[in-house]
Amino acid sequence: METKSDAAMLWGDLRQNLLAGTRLALFVPVRPLDFRISAAQCAALILVTFALWLAIGVLRQGFPGDVDLGALTAALAGIPILLGACILAARLFGDARLAPAFAVVLVASDPAVLIVENIVESVPDLAALPTSTILEWLFLIWSFAIIVRAQYVLTGWRGRRSALALVLFTALFAALLGIGPRGDLWVAAGDEADEGEERLTQEEVFHRQGRLLDERLAAFTPERRGVADLYFVGVAADSGQDTFYSEVASIKELLDERFDAAGRSVILVNNSATLTEEPIATVSNLRDTLAYLGNTIDTDDDIVLLHIATHGSSDYRLAFELPPLELDQLTPSALARMLADSGIKWKVIVISACFSGGFIEPLKDDNTLVITAADAFHSSFGCSYDSDYTWFSEALYDEGLRETFSFAEAFDAAKKAVSERERAEGYPASNPQIAMGKAMRRKLAALEKRLGAGYVPGPQKKRVITVRRSDSTMVLVKGM
Repeated sequence: METKSDAAMLWGDLRQNLLAGTRLALFVPVRPLDFRISAAQCAALILVTFALWLAIGVLRQGFPGDVDLGALTAALAGIPILLGACILAARLFGDARLAPAFAVVLVASDPAVLIVENIVESVPDLAALPTSTILEWLFLIWSFAIIVRAQYVLTGWRGRRSALALVLFTALFAALLGIGPRGDLWVAAGDEADEGEERLTQEEVFHRQGRLLDERLAAFTPERRGVADLYFVGVAADSGQDTFYSEVASIKELLDERFDAAGRSVILVNNSATLTEEPIATVSNLRDTLAYLGNTIDTDDDIVLLHIATHGSSDYRLAFELPPLELDQLTPSALARMLADSGIKWKVIVISACFSGGFIEPLKDDNTLVITAADAFHSSFGCSYDSDYTWFSEALYDEGLRETFSFAEAFDAAKKAVSERERAEGYPASNPQIAMGKAMRRKLAALEKRLGAGYVPGPQKKRVITVRRSDSTMVLVKGM
């Protein structure tokens, strides 16, 4: 009688465990006997999970690339924690055979969880949806429910022992989360493969950055007494997408040409292509810029427009990201404090980010106009990788403020345009917000009158500074 080889049995049992683990993860009926329990199977399932994790990373990131040793180390550190919890759980039930059983059943479900996780992450623009935070919580709840079901499938409910084991596995779940979220095991080399690209870790670039902000501020046109000038500070805070840089650069050009801000504008940019051209966007650089303006302009007469473009979170933190730096994130209270400390009286603050409405209350006062791309509970849209503007900023600046000098009128038109676009494309309403102090309303009316009196009407053409990348080179194209 012919018998199966050890290798064939190993592969057969592995397929059976993967199928049973998938049924467990998807809450399809499964029995303890559907699993093949052994130390070899536990090791094989761990190897399969790591191989799948690596393969998904390669498919998503492409070549060339390398294994992220940090992610690998964190994942390897979780293995002894998992095995230790399984041994302790087996002792609670007084059955040593349950230790490898718990390990196999828990690890067998991991490939299915990994696949679902990456399918969800691959959906275009899903991260920008207001449901993204809910989805993250649902995914965590699902992952924990799999652990609970694994225990119940193997042991049923045995009163106090099961309750203690559940506490143990809850601690295991928390410990694995504490080690760190599972990112990509494979990281594309991308721009790092280009030896000619400038990086902040290079000494020359690093020291150049130390001088850039001072140079930009020192180049400001001298303050004009008796003229209510508009000053512009643009902040592109997240280096992960070129959209934010394209947006603030385009807004700067519009304000320079149409709002008499030439020589009185500065942009802070987190982007790998501008490290030697523009000061980087950090909370400290923003604080220093506002403090400089407060000490330089006529604070009783001049107006400062601050525009921040980045990603926002449901806890009202604006993302300031420029790897490998670990930058502070900007909160409403921190921004309110630095504005108060600067001494700037007249302020127009525009925040183009998800959940940016959470900045309204801390920032509004009689001398301030605050405009946000969304309310405190919803996302804003348009920060895809091929966008030149976010939707709201495009409607506010490139459409609204090309037709009027009134920020209030431009906001009303932008809110309507964005609402129509969201409905047409099936997105939930972002609900842009505005808060204008009474004194600021009068101040902006005077600015509108001054700008309108000196403006010569003519055909208005949109000018968008578009970011185009070719390998490691970024080209700015001014589109008419």
